[in-house]
Amino acid sequence: MKLVDEADILVKAGDGGNGCVSFRREKFIPKGGPDGGDGGNGGSVWLVADENLNTLVDFRHQRRFQAQRGEDGMGRQMYGRGGEDIDIRVPVGTVILNLATDEEIGDLIRHGQRLKVAQGGQGGLGNMHFKSSTNRTPRQSTSGTPGDERDLRLELKLLADVGLLGFPNAGKSTFIRAVSAATPRVADYPFTTLYPNLGVVSVARDQSFVVADIPGLIEGAAEGAGLGITFLKHIQRTRVLLHLVDAAPLDLGEDPVDSIVREVRTIEAELARFDPALLEKPRWLLLNKLDLLPGDERASRVQAVLSALGWTAPAFAISAIAKEGTWAVCQRLMEALDGLRAQERETAGTAIGSVVAMRENDADDGD
Repeated sequence: MKLVDEADILVKAGDGGNGCVSFRREKFIPKGGPDGGDGGNGGSVWLVADENLNTLVDFRHQRRFQAQRGEDGMGRQMYGRGGEDIDIRVPVGTVILNLATDEEIGDLIRHGQRLKVAQGGQGGLGNMHFKSSTNRTPRQSTSGTPGDERDLRLELKLLADVGLLGFPNAGKSTFIRAVSAATPRVADYPFTTLYPNLGVVSVARDQSFVVADIPGLIEGAAEGAGLGITFLKHIQRTRVLLHLVDAAPLDLGEDPVDSIVREVRTIEAELARFDPALLEKPRWLLLNKLDLLPGDERASRVQAVLSALGWTAPAFAISAIAKEGTWAVCQRLMEALDGLRAQERETAGTAIGSVVAMRENDADDGD
C-alpha cells in the first residue's frame, strides 16, 4: 500500500444538551415545584494510536468526525444522556497539529496511547437548580455549551532506529534489500523510491532494529526540489543516520573524489536547512558500489574520500548488491543502538528519580 503520511481533518465534539424547565404535576400534590433535569454532556473526540495501521490513507475518504450531542434534560429531575465519545484510530508515530495556530497538540508514539483533541460541551442546568425561598417557580434554565471544533493536520513520522540518506541511485533500496526482508523497488534510474520503506534487520535472537529508506535527496530539497523534502521528517525520530554515496560515480567531467565530496556536502546542507538537529545525530558514511571499482583501486578511493571530507565518524566500504560488508555494518549498528538505548533508559530513570525527589521534598516542606 502506498504511504499516505499527511492528512487534514475536521473534528467536532458533541454539544451539551439543554437544561429543562418543568414543574411537578401530580394529583393530590399541589405546588409540586420545579423538577427540570440537566442536559447531558456532549461526547469528546479522541485519537488512538494503533500499531496495526501504517498509513493515513483512510483519511482521504473521511475527513469530518463528529461526536454525539448530549440529550436535553427532562421533567421529574431526569438528566439527559451524555453523548458517546468517538475514537479515531491513527498509526503509531502520528503527530497532531492545530491548523489554526500551527501548534503541536500531541505525538502518539505508543500503541494504545490516547489523546483528546476535542472536548465535549457541558450540559445545561434544569430549572430545579434555580429554586429558592424567593423564587419558588423558576422558569429559567441554561443551554448546553457547544463542543470544541478543530481543524487538525495529522503527520505520520515513521518510527525507525536507522535512517538512510543519499542521492537518488546511491543504493539505499538495494542496501535495505540486502539486510532485511523489505523489497523496495530497485531500478537503474533516479527516484525509483517514491515513498518510504521500512525493513527489520535481525542481527541475533532478540536483537533487531528498524531501518527506513526514504526517497533520494537532491540539491534544493529543503526548498521543495525533488521528492526528499516530503519525507525528511521520517528521519527526525531515528537514532543513527547512514549516509550512502556512490563510490564509483559516472560523471566523467569531474574527479570521482571531488564528485563524492560534493554530494556529501550537498546532503549536509539540505539537512541543515530542514532541521539543524539532524546534523547532531550520529551519521555514518557508507561508500557503496565498491564492486564497480577494480580491486587495487578500492582502498585508495576510500582513503582519498575520507581524507578529503575530514571524516571522523564510522565509515564503511560496501557493495550492497553483492552483500559485501553489509553484515559488518549491521553488527556495528546493533552495538551502537544498544548503547544509545541504554543511555536513554538511564536518562529517563534519572529524570523520574529527580521528579520523585522533588515531590518528597515538597511533602517534607509541607510538614
